[in-house]
Amino acid sequence: MAGKYQDTRYYSGVVRKNVRKIIFWALLLVAVFTSAKTVGPEEEGVVIMLGKYNRTVTPGLNFIVPFGIERMFKIPVQRQLKQEFGFRTVEPGVRTRYAEEDYKDESLMLTGDLNLADVEWVVQYRIVDSYNYLFRVRDAEDALHDMSEAAMRKIVGDRTVNEVLTIGRQEVATEVEILLQQLCDEYENGIRIDQVVLQDVNPPESVKPAFNEVNEARQERETFINRAQADYNRIIPRARGEAREMIQQAEGYAISRVNRASGQAERFNALYEEYVNAPDVTKTRLYYETLERIMPEINHKIIIDENSTNVLPLLNLDGKGITIGRENDPLDDNQ
Repeated sequence: MAGKYQDTRYYSGVVRKNVRKIIFWALLLVAVFTSAKTVGPEEEGVVIMLGKYNRTVTPGLNFIVPFGIERMFKIPVQRQLKQEFGFRTVEPGVRTRYAEEDYKDESLMLTGDLNLADVEWVVQYRIVDSYNYLFRVRDAEDALHDMSEAAMRKIVGDRTVNEVLTIGRQEVATEVEILLQQLCDEYENGIRIDQVVLQDVNPPESVKPAFNEVNEARQERETFINRAQADYNRIIPRARGEAREMIQQAEGYAISRVNRASGQAERFNALYEEYVNAPDVTKTRLYYETLERIMPEINHKIIIDENSTNVLPLLNLDGKGITIGRENDPLDDNQ
């Protein structure tokens, strides 16, 4: 017992003799650990001295005043950050898992036609001004979350549920991105919006069956409209073409008839002028021209003397030798 008591007194004496050195080295270690700060390659270091902004340091090893006199906040200015709405990524990787049930209040929205839509989206952004990010807005991350939700509800509230679910998704995302950037510039939070992506847009679970029935009815309607339009495109152009063809034929026939009538009238006038100048010659010429036009159309030609009671034999002009006469006609012996 005496030996142990002596050892304790010995160590206590050593400590009392070296207490200043122990305190010095302890303070030195604390100073080293609290003054040396490493800033990553994607970060900026914002140094605050006694609660007031002092300076911004670059990536690498930096030193600040120890013992809490200066503090450093590392801001990832070169990294793309994101906020998720209506779901949260639980396990990123090959088999990514999401949690959605606890975040339905964020994604359930009222559309412009008083329908409900479950809109899930992602906001991708970067911090471009670390000073504004820290000092212009209190808790910039929460503020950005609230601004994103407000912007999405405003844009979705101006559109019908069909636009949000189908053709208007990209337009909604673009307008939300523009509006959200305007809000960030107005609040001067030092954030730049890179992209707004609509992750998934669906009707609420309670109305999905009715919504699906409405969509099926609309799809059937579109099918019938497309079929009718196809028939229209097939029949109407053909009918128009046929009508145009008939009109052109009628116009051509009318022009032909008018030209023919005009030519006949001019021919008649020319004949009349010649007839006035020489009536007998014109009559004879017209008679011969008429016979010349008629005779080739007659197969059997018979020429008789109007004063004779017998038929005169004559070679047929169409190449067939035919003799027509009376039974006791003396000319029959010459055949």
